[in-house]
Amino acid sequence: MKAKLAPLIFAEINEREQREYQEQLRLLLEMYGDVAEFLKPVTVGEKISDQADAIVFPQMIFAAFRHDEVMKKYDLPMIMLTSKFGTIEMWDWEIVTYLRDLGCKVFSPYSVDMTRVLIRALAVKKKLADGAKFLMFQDSPGEGKQANIFKKFYWWEQGSTAAMEDVFGCKLIYRSWKEVNERARSISLEEAGRVCADWDIRQEGVAEECFLRAVRLYIAVKRVIEEVGGVDGVGANCLNESFHSDTTPCLAWNMLFERDNIIWACEGDTLTLLSTFIIYRTIEKPIMMTNLYPFLMGMAALAHERIDHFPDIAEPDKHALGVHCGYFGFVPRKFCCEWTLRPKVLEIVDEHACVVDCRMVKGPVTLAKIYPGFKKLSLIRAELEDYVQYPGSDCRNGALIRYRDGYRVMDELCSHHSLIIQGDAIPQLRQLAKIFEWEVVEM
Repeated sequence: MKAKLAPLIFAEINEREQREYQEQLRLLLEMYGDVAEFLKPVTVGEKISDQADAIVFPQMIFAAFRHDEVMKKYDLPMIMLTSKFGTIEMWDWEIVTYLRDLGCKVFSPYSVDMTRVLIRALAVKKKLADGAKFLMFQDSPGEGKQANIFKKFYWWEQGSTAAMEDVFGCKLIYRSWKEVNERARSISLEEAGRVCADWDIRQEGVAEECFLRAVRLYIAVKRVIEEVGGVDGVGANCLNESFHSDTTPCLAWNMLFERDNIIWACEGDTLTLLSTFIIYRTIEKPIMMTNLYPFLMGMAALAHERIDHFPDIAEPDKHALGVHCGYFGFVPRKFCCEWTLRPKVLEIVDEHACVVDCRMVKGPVTLAKIYPGFKKLSLIRAELEDYVQYPGSDCRNGALIRYRDGYRVMDELCSHHSLIIQGDAIPQLRQLAKIFEWEVVEM
């Protein structure tokens, strides 16, 4: 995916400025040619190509103050890349402020990383608008196991699907979870063994047949992906409709990401799938999803994980447990410092199922997700402090997460499913939100 950028140039430039403009444009091509396609330069006031995703100014001069009506008519984002380091020149801040006061949507990136984030966000937005495909396996969502929980979720609603497709332009394609599992069971264990011969998966306590059942599901899902063609993300209603499957898709999601760069989502959560796709494709940082259990929820949170107390720590009101499917949650192994496939924990999945027990590096993290309604982005600056174990429970290895204001989190958290992004990604995500015109709810 590449964003298409339309370079603008002012007619008022002199010969020296013309040479400097051409040199700066060559520099930008070298620095950002892998993520952006630079269109033919256009003089300010002339029509910009309909293919352009944004305007780029490789140079700024005094004339920026003299074309108010023309600049106001441009409805594309404007990116200032005027320094020899591929960022904005500090001398251009007054021009940026002036243009913003006119109503122009101006970006002034101060680092190469931030510039690349902006360009990739534009490409992701265009990819969605061009009909990015998200494949979801489900049959009767909410009607299966733990229906009292699953029937509450917005992502099952036709209104959610219609809104996603309308707002972003993407396509949600649904296939039967029951049928893909029937196809998986028709695949021989011998074929599964041949397919996974070079996978080198770390596992403990997983019987060979259980492992191969998970491989069979990978094969069956991949065949559907190839039939659909051009799939950008995949998920399944794997827990609520677990009676259709003799395994779990965790291993399949890992291998599809490793081998085919396809984004994943657990439990059929299309909002998480969309959030993961947009955020990961834009900032390219390790990312995963887990359930958040704030300590302030007390037994309403604990009971679901079959534990009777939170860890005894200082400032419990500023903490949550991150737990999903018995462990921290599914994470591709390339994002982890530890990653092991283990036998299943949850009672609602098949006895042959397996699950990932993994850890991301401890330290700063960012919690994020798009709100239902697709107009806001939730951001929480946090710390992954440690991992805690409750043997015999549904929290065999969960994450201890600390944030600044637990009471505000309780007031404004938009879902029990939260993405965890490695590091402090707040600055990059603020810029992403501007590209998508989202309100940021920062906690």
